[in-house]
Amino acid sequence: MTPAADHVERFRALAARRFGLQFDDTKLGWLGDVLQRRAGSRRLTVDAYLATVESAPAADEAGALATELTVGETYFFRNMEQFNALREQVLPDRLRAQASRSSLRILSAGCASGEEPYSIAMSLCDLLPDRSWQLSIRAVDLNPAAIEKALRGRYTGWSLRETPQAMQQRWFRPDGRDQLLDETLRRAVSFEVRNLHDDDCELWQPGAYAVVFCRNVLMYFTPQSAAAVVARIARSLAPGGALFLGHAETLRGLSQDFHLCHTHGCFYYRSRSADETRIAPSAPAMSAPALVAALDGGDAWVQAIERASQRVRALTTPPSLAQRPGSPRAFAGWHLGHALELLGRERFAEALELVHGLPPESAQDPDVLLLHAVLLVHGGRLVQAEDTCRRLLAIDELNAGAHYVLALCCEAAGNTRGAVDHDQVAVYLDPAFAMPRLQLGLLARRAGDRDTSRREFEQARTLLLREDASRLLLFGGGFGREALLALCEAELQAEGLS
Repeated sequence: MTPAADHVERFRALAARRFGLQFDDTKLGWLGDVLQRRAGSRRLTVDAYLATVESAPAADEAGALATELTVGETYFFRNMEQFNALREQVLPDRLRAQASRSSLRILSAGCASGEEPYSIAMSLCDLLPDRSWQLSIRAVDLNPAAIEKALRGRYTGWSLRETPQAMQQRWFRPDGRDQLLDETLRRAVSFEVRNLHDDDCELWQPGAYAVVFCRNVLMYFTPQSAAAVVARIARSLAPGGALFLGHAETLRGLSQDFHLCHTHGCFYYRSRSADETRIAPSAPAMSAPALVAALDGGDAWVQAIERASQRVRALTTPPSLAQRPGSPRAFAGWHLGHALELLGRERFAEALELVHGLPPESAQDPDVLLLHAVLLVHGGRLVQAEDTCRRLLAIDELNAGAHYVLALCCEAAGNTRGAVDHDQVAVYLDPAFAMPRLQLGLLARRAGDRDTSRREFEQARTLLLREDASRLLLFGGGFGREALLALCEAELQAEGLS
């Protein structure tokens, strides 16, 4: 018999309370199946089973629940760029910082069936300065079945699909249809069943780890649990220690205890020192693909939008502010509605005067600073706009809007590499942000990089359909959703890409 809706809701609440896991409404049917299966395995009614696990579930049942509710899909050297960054950027930095201890402790939090910590061990085992150094890799996961598999060290060829051939030959030997991991490497990693949702004092000792991998874990947590886990990681990292998240995960909205870093084509985070002053980061040193190599001038994005708007004149008149859902608005306690209204009407100088007239303490408010920077860009005061963005990033280093405005400043100043860099940061920090995708598409088109141009315009077109109206007002350059969509379509058609 299918569990009642209220029973499934109790089960969902239990998963959040005990494990920190979050399941949206699309998962309710699946949760009902798990609940029914677990109750049946205990020969209990659904109601009796819920009452049991809500009070004090036996260890074996808690483990069975964890096995059912967690996702264990992974493979060796997943996101190889991160392991390259670990070897070539993070490790030398941590060796210098830990030289007095000759010890390097690494945590794989949410290690699943062991592929991640074993990949770390393979990456680093030959790179320690001498035999006096001790490398310790600790791997923890909620799922006891996954930990048992990790301890066996037996994997299919599918798990090795991204493993370099030299690594396979050195560390694995065929055993029937599987590949068996070398015993030396297995001894280099210690595995434990741990619940990251618990404030485990032993696991999260202050300054214990030089590096933490917590990849593709936070996305399954409730916001409260994710923030708590990140706070524990920050506490347990040595000053300057590195945190690697999944490629689609960010700390935006979760923590200000880290600097965002980029190298080897991937992002990671570096923990702040306890007494470190919050200053704006320097422009990220990112690799620039072919799309910036051939850039040699041309119109900036606003001019491109203006040309597109001439082709779709009927669509280019910005709708009145009354037609913009959610705008104008007052935020952070400052009444900016009139300034936003003037922005929507392209009366930028008047809007800037209103912002300049705000009380001095508003200069520390991220939203005010962002609006100020946008208005400065519209006024052509790019140096001041860049300075305002730097001050904003000193307060909120993970502000995607600030990086996008910096991209506009860089492009206007002829620094196309910088424009691409900051757009890429904005996209990473907020994958739903349409405007940096649009600018990247224009930059790629001008560079003759058709593949990148098509990809970015298609992404921008998809994101613009659901972009927040107030954000379009702030970043749309005076153009509405339909005009920006028309630009994407026109660019795709002009290059024969649509």
